[in-house]
Amino acid sequence: MSYSIAASHARGKFAVDKIFGASAAANVAKDKFGKDKVVDATIGALLDNSEQLVCLPTLEKVYRGLPMNEVIAYAPIAGLPDFLEMVQVAAFADNKPEAYTKAIATSGGSGAIHHTIWNYSEIGDTILTSDWFWGPYRVLADGINRKLDTFNLFDAALRFNANSFAAKVNEWLVKQDSLVIILNSPANNPAGYSLSDGEWDQVIETLKQAAKNEEKRITLLVDIAYIDFAGEKNAVRSFMRKFTGLPRNVLIVIGYSMSKSFSMYGQRTGAMIGISSDKDVITEFENINQYMNRATWSNINRAAQKVLAIIQKDATLTAAIEAERAMYYQMIRERADILSSEAAAVKLDMLPYIGGFFASVPAKDPEAVCNKLHDDNIFAVPLAKGVRIAVCAVPAIKVKGMAAKFVKAIAAVE
Repeated sequence: MSYSIAASHARGKFAVDKIFGASAAANVAKDKFGKDKVVDATIGALLDNSEQLVCLPTLEKVYRGLPMNEVIAYAPIAGLPDFLEMVQVAAFADNKPEAYTKAIATSGGSGAIHHTIWNYSEIGDTILTSDWFWGPYRVLADGINRKLDTFNLFDAALRFNANSFAAKVNEWLVKQDSLVIILNSPANNPAGYSLSDGEWDQVIETLKQAAKNEEKRITLLVDIAYIDFAGEKNAVRSFMRKFTGLPRNVLIVIGYSMSKSFSMYGQRTGAMIGISSDKDVITEFENINQYMNRATWSNINRAAQKVLAIIQKDATLTAAIEAERAMYYQMIRERADILSSEAAAVKLDMLPYIGGFFASVPAKDPEAVCNKLHDDNIFAVPLAKGVRIAVCAVPAIKVKGMAAKFVKAIAAVE
């Protein structure tokens, strides 16, 4: 082993990001063959049909209209008061549960995940999520000395596997007194799946049963990063009403991100919203997560917070940005529908796409499949159980024919 000066808890840690690695390979191919000859399905950002990064016009108008002082000044550690109020409006729409709630500004959705893991699990604990998950969940857990385990997201009928979820929740609550669970829905990254209201009922029932042991503490983080590209605004948020009247030892945290909903990826602004039936739990939530802000990054981008507050307070601006999102949602939907339809025609197995930026194809050897796809200048992201396709980034014209090439690549390597 090479010489190390790092602390014992930091030694050996490094991250090889498959997403950015696949994107880099796609960029090399673009330079060699030309952009029009390459299908780049690696990018987790919304690109238009000219493959240009989308900025929502209303967002740009409001952002450019900010006084310079609102751009350069510090924000309060917890977040701007009007942001903390309005981000709850953005997150809940008309579906706010009857419960105590508080919001804290975070460094994007990732910041909400980090704080939830740090403040609601013990060092050495295992965090639970689905087996189709965003890879950085594991890095966020490992980075602060937690582990990650998974339950099966899908059953044999490719619906939410409530039995696997319940079994894993109960398994870990036998071994540890606190359990942080991460559910990425609606519009799961990478599966494109959204839990139905009935499936949310199954989740809630599992949590209620587990919470009957009052010595146990359960925190459910609902990652809603893609919610504004998952379907009609209130329909995709209806499950949030189910967070009313939960046991006091069950805390719900909504992880909200401005990256996708407001096309502000690099501004790194989001929020964590705590939901509890117990006022003391929410007071503690506000206190410890504000403290962790100061202990981690101090404060959050003021300009991005101000933009959200301005837009959400103004009915005309809100209607405008919702119309823009709806237009781009339909654009992504068209791409996904082409992929799904052609997949059915060529008998390519796909996970059920419901909404969001990504679709996925199961594969026994995802790395080999992705490498074979390079022969056709198609670049996608290999995951543990399959290949992720960023329908958010691929124009409809380039989606056509992709399913058949996936079938060919899978047959060649499997």
